[in-house]
Order: sequence, then C-alpha cells, then structure tokens
Amino acid sequence: MERKKYPIGKFESPNAIQDDLFSSWVRSMETLPSRLEEVVSSISMDQLDSQYRPGSWTVRQVIHHLPDSHLNGYTRMKLALTEDNPTIKPYDENGWSLLTDVQTVDVQVSLDLLKNIHTRWIALIKGLNSAEMKRTFYHPANKVKVSVAEQVGLYAWHGEHHLSHII
Repeated sequence: MERKKYPIGKFESPNAIQDDLFSSWVRSMETLPSRLEEVVSSISMDQLDSQYRPGSWTVRQVIHHLPDSHLNGYTRMKLALTEDNPTIKPYDENGWSLLTDVQTVDVQVSLDLLKNIHTRWIALIKGLNSAEMKRTFYHPANKVKVSVAEQVGLYAWHGEHHLSHII
C-alpha cells in the first residue's frame, strides 16, 4: 500500500543542492504540464473517476489538485522572496478535493491552469539569484523553514509523485 501511495518515494531534501540537481528539478517542473496533458489525453471518463489505489483520490481529483497545490507553492515562493521568512498558510487539500469545482469542471481547465501557473513560476525560478534561492518561509503545519531552492525540489517531486499515480 505504501508503494502505491508513494510510487517514487517520499521527498527528501538533500543537505546541499548542487546546480545539476536544481536544473533537473526545474526541467521536471517545466515539462510537467505537457507530460500530464499527454497522459490525460488517453484516459477515459471512467478512468478519470476511478481511484488509483483503495481509499485514494480519483484521477480527476489528482488532476485538479495539481494546479491548486502549485498555485499555493508559487504564492509561497513569492512571499518568501518579498518578506522576511513569512509564515505561510497551510490549506486543507482533502477539503479542496471535495469542492464542487473539482467534481464538475472539465479537467482541461486545470491542465490549462497548471500550464499557465508553471509558465510564470518557471520564469520566476530561472531569474533567481543565489541570495534569493536561500530565502525562506516557515510552514507551521510541518514546523519547518523551507528555502526557495528546497521548495523547487519539493514541487518537482510533487508533480512527479502525482503523475506516477495517474500513469
């Protein structure tokens, strides 16, 4: 069951983030929207409303979750870049997955939203300097300080994690 929940394992932030690792994270984030769209194009309506493991979200919920989560991530990064170690606001992702828009809106809307969020986010990331990559925010639910560079890795992992649920 753990393997189905975390098919690529859990995210582990390295002690030091090397340039090649950071670049691979950026590439992963940059290509996620098109790779997700390609996978979703071959999914039937029945598959969209099926769970990828017992007790999980449906594929539809996962697709809608990605832009919800990544919009939060993009906002958190902007807060970290413009404020001094801000405390971010966690959100109830399970609650969000049950809202009407997730149940009724065509998944193409969320695929387009993810693409647009990533277009802006990748432009922001590619323009970061070394001081900006060290800036942080505080996550009160996890009780951790997260650097901008670490967050790139986390969201690269997050995209791959959920893409693996759908494939």
